[in-house]
Amino acid sequence: ARRSQNAPQDLFSIQEYLTEVEVPENSKAIGKSLSELELATEDSDALIIGLVRGDQSIRGAAWREHIQAGDVLVLEAGPQGINKFVSTLGLKLTGTQPKEEVQESEKKPSAGKDGDMLLEAVIPPDRSWLVGRMAGSLKLRSRFGINLLGASRQGTPYRGRLREFRFKAGDVLLLQGEKERVLEVIGLLGCLPLAERGLQLGKPGQSWLAVGIFAIALGSGMAGLATLPIALICAALVMVLLSIVSPRDVYQAVDWPVLVLLGSMIPIGQALEHSGAIAVLAQFMVNWAKGFPPILLLGFIMLVTMALSAVLNNAATALVMAPLSVAVAQNLVVNADPFLMAVAIGASCSFLTPIGHQNNLLVMGPGGYRFGDYWRMGLPLELLILGVSLPLLTFMWPLTGQG
Repeated sequence: ARRSQNAPQDLFSIQEYLTEVEVPENSKAIGKSLSELELATEDSDALIIGLVRGDQSIRGAAWREHIQAGDVLVLEAGPQGINKFVSTLGLKLTGTQPKEEVQESEKKPSAGKDGDMLLEAVIPPDRSWLVGRMAGSLKLRSRFGINLLGASRQGTPYRGRLREFRFKAGDVLLLQGEKERVLEVIGLLGCLPLAERGLQLGKPGQSWLAVGIFAIALGSGMAGLATLPIALICAALVMVLLSIVSPRDVYQAVDWPVLVLLGSMIPIGQALEHSGAIAVLAQFMVNWAKGFPPILLLGFIMLVTMALSAVLNNAATALVMAPLSVAVAQNLVVNADPFLMAVAIGASCSFLTPIGHQNNLLVMGPGGYRFGDYWRMGLPLELLILGVSLPLLTFMWPLTGQG
């Protein structure tokens, strides 16, 4: 039977996997043909698509071959089908373990006990170090005591030897082993579990240590013992030295496209300021709003910032709008603080388009949203923020005060 599309495991429409099982000496499958095996395990809904004997791979036309000890069967089945097929015939899950590692892996904790679990995990983009590696190089069973039972890509099970499977972002893996071990290994691999359960990835025991280091860094910056950037960089280095985070995680956490964008926008902002373009724009806005109260110009600054933030990165938007808002405040001879805060709030309101912020794009596919849904929901939200922010800004930072 196929699994329902509403099942948690079907988040990526994965229904079947390709996996390998080994025939041990005491298996009920020994001496039987492949066709007899399929009849004996008909209720498991597992399809035998190949037989591997030694270094020979026999696929498709091996139905009259009789099973021998040490043979490897290549199956296509769902997680429950794999379990039923293996338990009925007394087979052994091999995952991606090469034959020469059998003796070594027997010394490690192995999957196959009553407390074992099957769990699907997806390889996320820009996070997992698995991308580009071959399954056989991981040696999951000998190193961690778990099995990689199968792999699926874009809803299609991989048809080949699992050890030769090269991982890509978006692949879904079927892992088996002791519950705590599987959950720990998923975190170590940088994968995400596809299950309705509260899973905490990584090393939860070191969470409080990381929080403490971060709090000390913030306290040092606030107390003036060090500038905040220096304090936070030192905190990051301490976390790496204590193995709370790995250097690979640090490297992958850096948003390089944003760094390049900021590096490009900073000279643009400086050029606008040094060329006098900012002063001209500010004077134009002041002349255009002549006779109106400054709070209206404050609202206009926030609206323009919101509009730019819909198509630009929020940090880049702030780099362009901050000097303009200060120039407008100076021309009006009012406090510049509320204008700068208006830019900060406006740059954080990227609700009008899916490209305004990476989170908008992240939920677009799973949520089934279209491009027009963002401005239909985002525009009223931004107007609400504008209406709430203006009186609060002028209350906290009066326009008549000098910052």
